[in-house]
Formats: sequence, structure tokens, C-alpha cells
Amino acid sequence: MVVLAFAVPLGLVVKELARDRAFADAERLAAQIRPALAITTDREQLERAVASSQAGGEGRMAVHIPGGRHKADGEAEAEGEPRGDAKAGGESEAEARDAGAEAREGAGAEGKARGGVEAAGHARDGARAEAQAAGPAYDIGHRRASPGAVEAARRGRSAVTSVPGGYALLQPTALSTGEFAVVEVYVPHRAVGNGVTTSWVILAGVGLGLVAGSLATADRLGLRLVRPAERLAKAAGELGEGRLGVRVREDGPAELRAAAVAFNSMADKIVRLLSNERELAADLSHRLRTPLTVLRLNAASLGDGPAADHTRAAVAQLEREVDQLIRAAREQGEPQERPVLGCDACEVIRDRMDFWSALAEDEGRAVRLAGVESTVRVPVARAELVAALDAMLGNVFRHTPEGTAFAVDVHHSEEAVIVLVSDAGPGIADPDTALRRGHGDGGPGSTGLGLDIVRRAAESTGGDVRIGRSVLGGTEVRVWLSLGGGGGPRRGERRRRMGRMRWMRAGRKAGRRSS
Repeated sequence: MVVLAFAVPLGLVVKELARDRAFADAERLAAQIRPALAITTDREQLERAVASSQAGGEGRMAVHIPGGRHKADGEAEAEGEPRGDAKAGGESEAEARDAGAEAREGAGAEGKARGGVEAAGHARDGARAEAQAAGPAYDIGHRRASPGAVEAARRGRSAVTSVPGGYALLQPTALSTGEFAVVEVYVPHRAVGNGVTTSWVILAGVGLGLVAGSLATADRLGLRLVRPAERLAKAAGELGEGRLGVRVREDGPAELRAAAVAFNSMADKIVRLLSNERELAADLSHRLRTPLTVLRLNAASLGDGPAADHTRAAVAQLEREVDQLIRAAREQGEPQERPVLGCDACEVIRDRMDFWSALAEDEGRAVRLAGVESTVRVPVARAELVAALDAMLGNVFRHTPEGTAFAVDVHHSEEAVIVLVSDAGPGIADPDTALRRGHGDGGPGSTGLGLDIVRRAAESTGGDVRIGRSVLGGTEVRVWLSLGGGGGPRRGERRRRMGRMRWMRAGRKAGRRSS
């Protein structure tokens, strides 16, 4: 609407300017014949003057001469003595002489002489009028305007009249006799509309360009409002589906930025609350198994007797209740993403080995720890890494006989940290089943939660968990923790690196045995 409000008036102005320009040119062409009309009214001379002009050469000029104006030249009018009636002039001059003689005769005849002079002037004017009325009116060139329009213009006012094929400009021009001739200049329609169509096309193009630019600008501005709102709605839907790691980029208008900040704060709070619940439901039960293991070992050392039997039965019942609690918690759904906080893997491993070494000493187990001298940070929360280590070491104590040796080795590079937990026990018959969520190795008291906790901790960094045969003859659990957080290296590179690490470990063991 704004473009139309400007384009339509501009188009009309362009049309009016073209019309004014055409008639201004016509007035300029009409002015070219004025000097000739001021000098003479001779038909032949005027025809030559009209033919030599631009409009006359194009057949667009006509000159309308009034009646009684065609004299051979203007000398008679300049001298004030018309040639048409010599007698009237002679009589007037005689009367003037007689009046002068009478005036000289006396003061009494003064009034009579003055009257004679006035009479002579009136007689001269009458003779001139008769001479002027003697010639007929004529036209030079092709007349297109109506006689009435020509006569109206002869009264001294310019006019524009419509004629077939265009317009006629009628321009009055004063003659030397005091009358007015009319100069007619024909202006065709194409001259009046010259350049109007081109100007309108240009205006239309500019208008369409402005409309297109406005639409593009409005689209960009609209996207600035719509896209943040769409992202917010999409994130809200994903959060409702259980993807707790989704967040909204805080951009766009101030209101949408405030909504994005509020959404992200809400999502963070939900993550924290659910994280606490998940830790309570998934980790507390397995952490209870650590003191239960110690309690079971202490109960086994009580010897025989009713009290010892009751204690061992109570411990077994408590372990069954814990297992049932684990299964119930696992049935509630998969745990979701949690904020990642790094920790020093070597420090955590040393701390947990101090705890488990005391139990190993009570059971006569040989323990070896290697590769924990330096500081190696991994993108895993300390509590998760502690739970994973306790799960692996607890499985060693739970599923291997007393006196079975075990070892913990740590290897690290710029890309990953590998934690190897090996034992000399009977091993795991089906490693793939043991890694499946909610499935144990089939032994008594196995719920499958321990290795699942280990697997989730490794996969949160982009790593994985593998179960194989250790050099000690039992089970080896290999935990790959990626330091990049974007997935581990390619499978071939992992295998080559693991081969080198196993070769190094075997070499170290061989060195210890030989020593």
C-alpha cells in the first residue's frame, strides 16, 4: 500500500510533466514566427517564414491572419497616409489649411480653426479604417482548430483545444497594425505521452523491487522471531520426551532470550533433581553391596554356632533384598544424561585400591596396582568412577574364590585412558550377556547392574567396555575412557593399541616373576 500510495501520484506527475513539456515545446515553436509577423503581413513572406520553421517544415504549424491586413508593405501605416483614398486625404488637408487661415484672421476665429483640425483628424482615421477593411482574412498552413477556437484566441488569450489525433496550441501574436494573428501549432498524442510509458515501467520496476526487498526484510525479521520460538518449542518437546541434555540457544528478541534462559535453568534443575534420584536408585544399592561384602566375609569368619548361622542368614537375606531393590530401580527406566564433571582417574583408583586392599589381605589375595603415578583427568564424575571401580572390584571378590589374585593397570595417552581389572578366577562364560543391562553372569547374587554402571560411565565419554581373558587366566575387564568426549578412535587403532599395551603388561609380569 505504501508503494502504491507513492507510485500512483508519481505516475500522474510524470504524465502531467510530459504534457507540460510537449506544450512548452509548442509555445517555443510558435514563438519562432513572431518576428516575421511583427515585421510584415505579406502572404508570400509569411509562407516562406512558416515553411522555414521547425513545426512548419513538419506540417504542424498554421498562421491565421485577420481581414484587412495584407498590404504590400507597412510604409503607408508608418507615414500615417493611407493610399486607398487620396481624395479624402486632400479634402482633409484643404480643410486644415482653411482653418489655419481663418485662425490667422483674428482671435475671434480661434475656436473655428481648432474645430477644423479635429475634423481633419477624424477624416484621416475614417480613411484608414476603410483601407484596413478592404483586405480579406487568410490562413497559412493546414488549419485543424475550429474557427470559433481561433476567434477566441484572437482576443488575446492562449488556448489549447482538442483536434483529431492530438491537440492544437493557439497562440495570439500582435501585428504591426495592432490586430492579432493566431499561430496554431499541432501537438499529436504521441508527443504529449512521449516517455510516459517508459517512466511508468521504471516506476513499476522500482515499486516491485521495493516490495520484494520489503518482503525479504520482513522474512528475515520474522525468522528472528519465529526461529527462537520454534527452537524453544522443540526443546520443550524433547525435554518432555526425556532428553534431559537438550538446551536452547539464548538469542533472538529480549523476551525470547529471557524465555530461553528460564528454560535452560529449569532443565538444569530437573537434571539435578533426577540425577539425585537416579544416584539414589541406581548407585545406592550397589554401594550397599560393598559393606555387605565386608559383612559377609566377617560373618564367614565367625565359625560355627547358632549366632554365626543367624548372622550369615541375615546377611544373605539382606543381599537378596538389595538385589530386589536393584531390579525394581532398574525397571523404572533408563537413566538419563547428567552434567559431566571431570576427576583425576589415578587418584580415584589409588583411593579405592586402599579400601579393597585391606579386604584382599584378609582373604589372602595378591594385589598389583600399576600406572597410577601421574595425574590423568577424565571427563567422568568422581562418584560415577568410584561406583564403576567398586562394581568391578566387588565382582572380583564376589565371583572368585578366596586367595585369587587380581590386578589393576592404568594406561593413558593423549586420546584416552584405559583401566584394566584382571583376576585369576574362573572367568565369565558369556561376556556379551554380562554387559547387557539387567543381566548378570547367571551366578547367585548377580544382577548385572555393576557392569552396566561401568558401561554407562565409559560410554558417557565416547568409550566402551570389553570383557576378555586376562593374562592371569581369569577375567579381564577393559574400560576405555575417551579424553575427547566425542567417541573413541577407530576399531583397528584400538586393537593395535590394546595389543601393544598387553604386550607391555605381559613383559612387566614376566619381569616380576623372574625377579
